[in-house]
Amino acid sequence: MKTRDVIRGIGLILVLAVFAMGTGSSPASAEEKTVRIFSVEEGRFVERGKVVRGEGEWRELLNPEQFKILRKKGTERAFTGKYWDHKEEGVYRCAGCGTDLFASDTKFKSGTGWPSFWEPVAEENIVTEDDYSLFGIKRVEILCALCGGHLGHVFDDGPPPTGLRYCINSASLVFAAGIGSESENK
Repeated sequence: MKTRDVIRGIGLILVLAVFAMGTGSSPASAEEKTVRIFSVEEGRFVERGKVVRGEGEWRELLNPEQFKILRKKGTERAFTGKYWDHKEEGVYRCAGCGTDLFASDTKFKSGTGWPSFWEPVAEENIVTEDDYSLFGIKRVEILCALCGGHLGHVFDDGPPPTGLRYCINSASLVFAAGIGSESENK
């Protein structure tokens, strides 16, 4: 086989590979790069760009506990987090990107040692996924819709009106006092 034939063969393979990448799955659309979330401060739904950072950037932005929980799906020890017994009025936001997550008037004392809420400010602000990481037991994990940070889990043993308990790690939250004194059930 001549060198020229080998080069042509490699070129053909490269052309086919580029063509396949272009015709396979289409590039991410604008809808996939943005998320519609509810802003309590603005009082309406807004479009926000998804937050995408590398591990190094997250490590610089977050403290070690926040990084362990938000980016590595860790859990803080019960009764040790900043917000488990917090009673001030305002909004709990994602510590990774600032997305509004839970209003203080949906917080309740669950006795579990973690901040617990009966609903998010809007379903659009969170994402849920099945989680089998604890001895294969099915749980429902809660993630921030904007940055994908791990927040905690949701259980069906909460109070009315939803019957749900969003059990959240304090380290995944930052608190904004005095914003949204009533929950925005959207």
